[in-house]
Amino acid sequence: MTANVPAVRPDLGRPPVDEAVGRLAATVERLRREVREAQNSAGGRALIELAAGVLADRLDCGLAAAHQQLEELARRAGGTPLEIAADIVGQAAENELSAVTRAFLAQTEEAAEEAASEDRLKAAENAALAADDTQSMAVSLLEYALAPLEASAVAVWAADADGSLRLAGSAGFTPAEARRWRHVPPAVTTLARQALTDRRPVWLLGERRHPPSIGQAELPRGSRVAVPAGTGGRLLGVLEICWPRPLEHQPPAVHRQLESLAELCAYTLDHRPETEPEEVSPLAEFADAVLDSAMVLKPVVAEDEVVDFVIHHLNPPFTDMAGRPRSAIVGTRFLESYPMSARAGGLFERLVYVYATGDSLRQVGDHVIVRVEDLTFSGPATYSVLRQGGDLLVMWRMHDESTRLAELLQHAQRLGRIGGFEENLVTGEIIWNDHLFELHGLAPESGPLSLAELPARAHPDDAAAVSSFLRALLDHGHPAAAAFRLQRQDGSYRHMRISAEPVLDGGVRPVAIRGAYQDVSSQHWTEIALEATRDELSHTQEQAAEQARLTLRLQHAIMPPSQRPLETPQLRVGVRYRPAGNQALVGGDWYDVLTLPNGKVLVSIGDVAGHGIQSATDMVVLRNALRGLSATGAGPGQLLYWLNNVTVHLTDNVTATAVCGVFDPEDGLLRWARAGHPLPILLRDGKAEPLPEVDGVVLGVLPDLEFSEGVVPLVPGDRILLYTDGLIERRDSSVEEALHHLLSIAAARDSELDPQLDDLLRHGASDTEDDTCVVALEVKG
Repeated sequence: MTANVPAVRPDLGRPPVDEAVGRLAATVERLRREVREAQNSAGGRALIELAAGVLADRLDCGLAAAHQQLEELARRAGGTPLEIAADIVGQAAENELSAVTRAFLAQTEEAAEEAASEDRLKAAENAALAADDTQSMAVSLLEYALAPLEASAVAVWAADADGSLRLAGSAGFTPAEARRWRHVPPAVTTLARQALTDRRPVWLLGERRHPPSIGQAELPRGSRVAVPAGTGGRLLGVLEICWPRPLEHQPPAVHRQLESLAELCAYTLDHRPETEPEEVSPLAEFADAVLDSAMVLKPVVAEDEVVDFVIHHLNPPFTDMAGRPRSAIVGTRFLESYPMSARAGGLFERLVYVYATGDSLRQVGDHVIVRVEDLTFSGPATYSVLRQGGDLLVMWRMHDESTRLAELLQHAQRLGRIGGFEENLVTGEIIWNDHLFELHGLAPESGPLSLAELPARAHPDDAAAVSSFLRALLDHGHPAAAAFRLQRQDGSYRHMRISAEPVLDGGVRPVAIRGAYQDVSSQHWTEIALEATRDELSHTQEQAAEQARLTLRLQHAIMPPSQRPLETPQLRVGVRYRPAGNQALVGGDWYDVLTLPNGKVLVSIGDVAGHGIQSATDMVVLRNALRGLSATGAGPGQLLYWLNNVTVHLTDNVTATAVCGVFDPEDGLLRWARAGHPLPILLRDGKAEPLPEVDGVVLGVLPDLEFSEGVVPLVPGDRILLYTDGLIERRDSSVEEALHHLLSIAAARDSELDPQLDDLLRHGASDTEDDTCVVALEVKG
């Protein structure tokens, strides 16, 4: 290839020719002078470089550091670097004899090591020649030649003609690992493949990233080398050796030894087959006789489980969806060539099922996906899988557009319960499809029925509709449709809809009729059931609305939404009741304020679990029961004790919360008790705090429960707030957060009682649309 050279254009600004020649002559003279100076100082520099080399060897440092040390020595000695260099070289010359002696001894040790290496090679060669196959040779190599080098595993790869690699022998790896790496397809880059491509040994001395190879999971941090194995100018395979730990660079003797072992492997691969020729599956001949694409698979079993299949044989009509040649697929793992089949419910699961059970499988119109590198190919196919002995035969046919449309039409007719027909009015020939025979309840061999026989098959009540259909179709030559009840062969009736159109001769006389039946029985009965459901739902909605109205009336009759303040000589009482926002959620919130015969004031509030008229009825029972019990003059704890027993024994699985308080005007004490209800709030001197907690469980859980009492001395100006949980409940926050919000609102009290109650309802944190009761007691001054 010729490089692109830019065209040279005249430069109007370049110097004259005489000036350029002068510059060139000055440059030549300067270079000559530098050469002479270099020649004059070459001897001195050589001596300095020799001394720097001696210092670098003794100090185990680089040449730059040695030159710095030489200059430092000259500075301390008060001489020149050349003088110091002469002294160092002279001293080194005096020790030359001892250095020669040490070199002789080192050569002797290296010769001894090479002799030992030759002995190991001889032993390995004898063992390899005595081995029956390549697997035995690999074991011998590891035992006699590589174990002394601290190697832990060896693999002998054979290079096949199609470019793939085959594990001809191995030692030091687990059987499962050896089976997994039995065959490497041509397109897979491994360490052995890299050695074959580069035609030289490839060393990995503990690198983290390297091509995949056998035993990486077992030796994740070790070292390995792949040495090409060749003889007579041919590369027959690769010798791969593994060490369990990282190695340093090996001496030449080790390299020569490994190359000799690789030559021994090449000799074995060339003169002795490592395995017997693989037996051809009996299914291969059967696959070759199939007109569609077919493949024969052999299972790959690991720990009694099929993990993959090897594509053993492809028949001549085989065509890969992605256009890959047969040589790129045969001999590979099935999941390597078709990885998308491993998806849930995919072809691989069906292959494993057929292999395990022996049941044949036929799948029609399944969507097959093939992914090659970054490209994805997909399409519908019909395939069959069967097992013969230990092998599988897979046959498939990809669907073209016409086949797909025909199958879509068949599925649409089956799902829509549609049957088509064509009747020639001239020749009398009638054609029905299979679905139409099913709709009539007839066997295909009984033959189709003509349109003239349709009135006899229709229900008597539908005779007029059928006659009108035939008249419009046959007499007037117009398209027509009708709905009727068809009597099947077994005597049962099905609701049918028939649509047809005539084929006219010259636009005047019908010569053929084409049409379709559709079974609409399920639609008919669904419409009837839907209409009945609508009627029932409408009736239920009316009942629910009436029940909600009655419940709301009952609630308002007992608990009016607004009520004028109650006045006693010592107390001012304010009450607010807010019904549920949704009438269907009318609940059991209640309150009561009553002056007792002994002059004390009873105040109570409660909440019955649930909604609806039953909850409202239960609320009336508990409220009136507490009123009656309060006439005894008992304290609030005793009143809740009795009310709990009433709830347990005299109601039907009712649970409720409540607070009961008795205020004594003479001493200004409020005695109170609670049954699982939110704590009352005391407002005093601009502060709002809950009353100290007293024990008390929910009403209606267990009989004979004791309820503790609390005592609060009240002074003029104090207010007590009692409320139900509808005031503070929120869906997006905790009860503690909602209570803190309520206390902040209550603390910002108004001088009047009623405005404060209105503010509590208006600014409360609740968003559940539940009933809400608020009762406030204010001690008069």
